[in-house]
Amino acid sequence: MNAAVDVGSNTVRLLVGECREGQVVPRRYFRRITRLGGGVTREEGLCADAMARTMAALKECGKILREEKIGRVRAVGTAALRSANNAAPFVQQVRSSLHIPLEIIDGEEEARLSAGGVLSALMPSPQRSLIFDIGGGSTEFILWSQGRTVFHRSYPLGVVRLSENSSSDRERHPLIDETLRRVQDDLGAAGLQETLWEPACLLVGTAGTVTTLAALHLEMTEYDWRRVNNLVLSRRSLQGLRQRLGALSVAEREALPGMEPGRGDLIVPGLDIVLGILELTERSRLTVSDFGLLEGALLSLESCPTSGESPLAKTFFK
Repeated sequence: MNAAVDVGSNTVRLLVGECREGQVVPRRYFRRITRLGGGVTREEGLCADAMARTMAALKECGKILREEKIGRVRAVGTAALRSANNAAPFVQQVRSSLHIPLEIIDGEEEARLSAGGVLSALMPSPQRSLIFDIGGGSTEFILWSQGRTVFHRSYPLGVVRLSENSSSDRERHPLIDETLRRVQDDLGAAGLQETLWEPACLLVGTAGTVTTLAALHLEMTEYDWRRVNNLVLSRRSLQGLRQRLGALSVAEREALPGMEPGRGDLIVPGLDIVLGILELTERSRLTVSDFGLLEGALLSLESCPTSGESPLAKTFFK
């Protein structure tokens, strides 16, 4: 049994599982909102409280890894760790004190792993798809066509960053619109607009915002990834949900069936990003994948059984 850990800007996640013929079979899952990317400044980097929360969650991950007698683990850090000037000592502390082989991956590797994880969950697997992954500090766009990634880019538009930098719809929407115009321009410059507009190009959303929207749509009292994978959400239903959530307080949102604890203040900014993407791509619906970066990291261990995709992805928990 192997494991993957994702240290994101908003959430720490762990997956214990195995891979069978390119498919992920989850065995145990852990998730904790820590907001590592919250309160980041250019001068100070990651704030002390956010690092403490994240270390506490990773300590729980280490306990699970030992309990499960994991063979190998791949642990990856994304936007918050890529941008913070004090990320290196934090990563070293995780490695030395918790023995979790955390590595900071670049946007290209994040896109590759995310696409592999997302597509492993879709049935049938699309020939072409535009995948978007809304994180705490950034949103990734990946255009997949005929078995390969033809476009991938990370944009500084994440739910934590958006929530902290805008206090109202009036401030939020221009930030979203500006970023999505950049996405459109970048796709056009790459000569990929025709691929994107093809009816057969599936729009796929993954990560916490989208899966929480799926859980809210299904009114799930206990989260079940099996019901979330391949779920189709219409623009109309999401617009209705936006109107409903916008009228509620954070505490009232947190009480809704399907809402992940700690996401009450982030779900509306995240939903606004999703609706902006639907408008950008002129789509009336999107397909949800619960799988993504975490599952892609686990699959990468399977693809390179000797050493993993990274020299850090070794046996630590025999």
